[in-house]
Parts: sequence; structure tokens; C-alpha cells
Amino acid sequence: MTEWVNVRSTAIRRIGYDSDSMRMYIDFEDSDPVYTFCRVPERVFREFVNARSVGQYYHQYIKDRYDC
Repeated sequence: MTEWVNVRSTAIRRIGYDSDSMRMYIDFEDSDPVYTFCRVPERVFREFVNARSVGQYYHQYIKDRYDC
């Protein structure tokens, strides 16, 4: 089951995580499809949703990684 967390960000609306499949989902404010990231450790998801700057964390630790 996917756990969704609304975040405070100008670019990201919410972030989802399914611990069984280790898939993370990002719902961006300016795009329709929800982006899927694979083999994401739960620790990364928790750090992401609790980051001081969600956008900065995305660019530094997630973008161009965890491709499916």
C-alpha cells in the first residue's frame, strides 16, 4: 500500500512510497503524470519528506537516480 505525504514545496505536491516494492512516487505541481522511482530505500523517502528544502533534496539525492 502506498503511503502519501503532502509536502511544502513550490514544485512538488506530494510524495508517495510503497515499502513492499520500494517504489517512490512524486506528484509534481506542473505535470500530470506521477513520476515513479524504483529501489528507493525507505530511509531516502523519510529524509526526503522531512527535508528542510524538498526541492533541493530532490535535485541532490534523487534526480537521475533510482530509474525503473
